Amino acid sequence: MNHADLVFTNGPVFTADAARTRATSLAVTGERITAVGHDEVRELIGPRTEVVDLAGKLLIPGFQDSHIHAVYGGVELGECDLSDTVGVDEYLRRVRAFAEAHPEREWITGSGWSLESFEGGLPTRQLLDSVVADRPVYLLNRDHHGAWANSRALELAGLTKDTPDPADGRIEREPDGTPGGTLQEGATGLVARLVPPTSAEDRLAGLHRAQQLLHSLGITGWQDALLGVFNGQPDPSDAYLTAARAGTLTARVRGALWWDRDRGADQIPELVARRAELRHGRFRADSIKIMQDGIAENFTAALGSPYLDGCGCATANSGLSFVDPAALREYVTELDWLDFQVHFHALGDRAVREALDAVAAARATNGHRATRHHLAHLQVVHPDDIARFAQLGAIANIQPLWACHEAQMDELTIPFLGPERAAWQYPFGDLLRAGATLCAGSDWPVSSPDPLAGLHVAVNRLEPGTDHGRVFYPEQRIDLTSALTAYTAGSAHVNGFDDAGSLQVGHLADLVVLDRDILTADPLTVADAKVEQTFVGGARVFG
Repeated sequence: MNHADLVFTNGPVFTADAARTRATSLAVTGERITAVGHDEVRELIGPRTEVVDLAGKLLIPGFQDSHIHAVYGGVELGECDLSDTVGVDEYLRRVRAFAEAHPEREWITGSGWSLESFEGGLPTRQLLDSVVADRPVYLLNRDHHGAWANSRALELAGLTKDTPDPADGRIEREPDGTPGGTLQEGATGLVARLVPPTSAEDRLAGLHRAQQLLHSLGITGWQDALLGVFNGQPDPSDAYLTAARAGTLTARVRGALWWDRDRGADQIPELVARRAELRHGRFRADSIKIMQDGIAENFTAALGSPYLDGCGCATANSGLSFVDPAALREYVTELDWLDFQVHFHALGDRAVREALDAVAAARATNGHRATRHHLAHLQVVHPDDIARFAQLGAIANIQPLWACHEAQMDELTIPFLGPERAAWQYPFGDLLRAGATLCAGSDWPVSSPDPLAGLHVAVNRLEPGTDHGRVFYPEQRIDLTSALTAYTAGSAHVNGFDDAGSLQVGHLADLVVLDRDILTADPLTVADAKVEQTFVGGARVFG
């Protein structure tokens, strides 16, 4: 008998396999699972077998994140971090402290401030000037769709009251037209282009830092949602390729190549060439990221009808479609024919419909190819479009952590959508009931990469740590098994890792041990669970 290298006993084991969802033991030989079952698996234990006694702790497939920015998340861990507070005084204290600690830095950069910290979501240049006036300061907000700059940064960028807004963004202004310090969407690039770019060494260190963090959270693979030059930041692809060639990339990574929305189909041959170049070991880049709209909080998410103002009256603004919808259908049809997956950023209901229409055009021309196109974020989805996901084979890429009541939602989103559209937000339950395939991700560093926190919100529609209060559209809650499957088998499917994401004989041994069985615990305690061990291909990478 061939003995296993690694055996887990005394489960439970959640397999994410529809044919056998639960087991108690599992064996691994080399990189792959060689047995899933019960007491009979013990027969594979030999003198050199490592035995892990689960003692009632839950063994699950490794989490996969279907929408993340890992390299820049790792880079930002070394910059001015504003992400775990909402206090303006604390933001300013941290900016001052970071500047004092880094006198060698030409620019003070960082991220993580929250829109709800400021009236109307608009911080001013004068606030930053009060703590750092002699050097430029440029700070991305929590969702990375806007930035806060001081007067020196705006001056260096040449922004004045006469500077027009770019087509894909907005400069927030003071009453006389002077830039006020907040930049939205494409306007961020007016300043970001001057920020000293990260070096290749910085990006590689960021990837390694991110990988360590993500493995500690049970994440064994992901899709990096933006590989390319964006808003003045260099392409992070080199970090992945360098790590893959050096053997230090332990995660499985699919990359989404950035679609330059200022260009057209002329870029497709370049994307084909990059796909061939960016492939080594556990890394490949064969998805295309198309950002179709912005976000609701700054009124750039593309809606089917106008945003409301503070009095509840319709405005003249329905958000931005960054790619012309007719052109989008042509581009997606060609990309689909070339066997690219398309990864859409589609947040508003108009953007969701435009993306689905593009997938429909590709299906009509090319037939149903195995390209696994997916729409990420899905904040506002018109009820008429719910069934189209399953009909078209378009995968719903959800970021569950956002689907709860919190200040940014309650103060900066719901009042400007109105009650009918607000009830269309994050319709996970409707999508699941309509037969859509779900995958799940975090959009880190926009929000926490912790899958257990995301599972908690998907199931409860409450922020972690909240055991009472208003549930965010409770009819859209999904059961924990479905949510867990989205974070494992669903994301592995969208990432193209068909032999991962579920615990079956012959599949890759990407595994996570949790400190409890969340499937039998109180759903309100899901976020309290912790990852104890993480394995990729049978090798322990955490714990």
